[in-house]
Amino acid sequence: MYLNILNRINIFDNYVLHSINKYLKNKYLDKLMPIVTAMGNVGIIWIAVAIILLLNRPYRTIGDIVILTLFVSTIVGEGIVKHIVKRIRPCNNGINIHLLISRPISYSFPSGHTSSSFAVAGVLSMYFHQYRIIFMSVAFLIALSRLYLYVHYPTDIIGGIIIGILCSKSVFIILNIISMQNIHVPYKIY
Repeated sequence: MYLNILNRINIFDNYVLHSINKYLKNKYLDKLMPIVTAMGNVGIIWIAVAIILLLNRPYRTIGDIVILTLFVSTIVGEGIVKHIVKRIRPCNNGINIHLLISRPISYSFPSGHTSSSFAVAGVLSMYFHQYRIIFMSVAFLIALSRLYLYVHYPTDIIGGIIIGILCSKSVFIILNIISMQNIHVPYKIY
């Protein structure tokens, strides 16, 4: 039964990647998607947002939470889960494919770009409701770029989304527990 489930997951993953390659691949996206994915490299876009928040006194605490969430999602996704699952990336699976970016050397599941993007987008959406669609759209585009560039399977992206959301929720829960214990925390999370 376990092998049957894995087989179905592989069929789904390969079908989606094949469909993206067949129906979405074009010269314009070939230029755009490496740029979009670069925004997620080491969380650079989210670090930039955190720096902007940290430099703006009323938003410093939110900047701190963004950095903390990015750190937690990286440890969980890149540091722990990837090394437990050890899934080979689609571009390293014996298929001869021309990559538009450098070949990643880490494991595939979960997508670190996706988990960090959805973790931080979740935090930012809590504080800046009016921009929620923008934050989630950026996270989604970064995740989609990983599929388009053939460096992740769809289930890597789904896992990254789940881990990212769980990391952002966990950070809020931990900060609430700390603030309830009368430990000095300069903010209250709602």
